[in-house]
Amino acid sequence: MAAPRGERTALERRLRGTVERVTRRSLARLLARYRVQGRTVRGLALVVGSVIDPASIGNDHIRAHALEGQLFRTALERAAGRGRVPCATHVERGLYEAAAARLKRTPTELKRRVAALGRAVGGPWRAEEKTATLAAWMALARAH
Repeated sequence: MAAPRGERTALERRLRGTVERVTRRSLARLLARYRVQGRTVRGLALVVGSVIDPASIGNDHIRAHALEGQLFRTALERAAGRGRVPCATHVERGLYEAAAARLKRTPTELKRRVAALGRAVGGPWRAEEKTATLAAWMALARAH
């Protein structure tokens, strides 16, 4: 952030390119591994805390975190597109309501069902596992 604007822009471009390249390679490897196992990836779902425009954030530190989140999210969305995998991004706060509309169930029923899935898995079943499971369920429903 202390670099002159021109140098900072060039550095940002290089870093963004690196993140996108590594993300593409990582996703391609993962998809290839699944294909070798005879599996088909029908979709990719991302659950994010926010999709706010980082430019609208006044605090430099918080804006940097928002930019980082945006960078990784968009890199994965682009990599999915290149791999021809449908990708959906969901904001965590409204996920159960969006899922209720898509899956034709109430948010309460979805919470109960997702919690039951966690009992079958064993071990920790935190909010991030629950929301990832629900987003995957939505991706599968969209693929059919």
